Amino acid sequence: MEKSFEELDYCETPLGELILRRRKIPMLDNEVVHEIILNGEFLMSSLFHVVEEALADLGLAAVEAPEGELLDVVVSGLGLGYTALAALKNPKVGSLSVIDYLEPVIRWHQSGMVPLGAGLSADPRTRYVEGDFFALAANPQIGFHAEAPGARFHAILLDIDHTPQHWLNPRHAAFYTVEGLMTLRQHLYPGGVFALWSDESPDEEFCSRLREVFARVEATVVSFPNPIRGGESTGTVYVAVSGR
Repeated sequence: MEKSFEELDYCETPLGELILRRRKIPMLDNEVVHEIILNGEFLMSSLFHVVEEALADLGLAAVEAPEGELLDVVVSGLGLGYTALAALKNPKVGSLSVIDYLEPVIRWHQSGMVPLGAGLSADPRTRYVEGDFFALAANPQIGFHAEAPGARFHAILLDIDHTPQHWLNPRHAAFYTVEGLMTLRQHLYPGGVFALWSDESPDEEFCSRLREVFARVEATVVSFPNPIRGGESTGTVYVAVSGR
């Protein structure tokens, strides 16, 4: 019989205490959910993944690439794998580089400890990269592919910080400036896309910064049912398209 609550893994990381747990929710007919918690703060729950999947769907739909060209895509962070797997469902995706700073998160997927891990890891298009996305983004000469320094991508899909103003680490702040975004754009092909997940409503100040760097910018509010609080909750997906 499956336990009502189980801590699947506990790790001390450079960012603090990281926990993967699985539990049943009685108010939802004992639905089983997986949760990632960092320093007592929820990073992700398998109960809520609509916006994470929309990040891939909206971001890839906006890519301006020649007809028939396969897309090289970056996803960071990995979490429970919903954005990465949604990207792989797009037949136009030829390669997927999945970046995560925390080695245990990659290990959970490679070992099949999380529900989407086996399918994601088995896909030959998937390449895991253990690394600091923000440090890699700040260095276009090296970039996101160690075997191909300076390689460019059709889409970079980012889900790490809570919002452009609410970061997991203060050192991420520089990425969201005009200068940081201009550096990120160097990783993209012409017509490539930077898409960002956010846990709050669109931030007009951040949209203005994006418009200084990218040719086209949209902030889409994505709604999803919230069975815990009742009613609906929302998140935002920012999509910024590089000029040609």
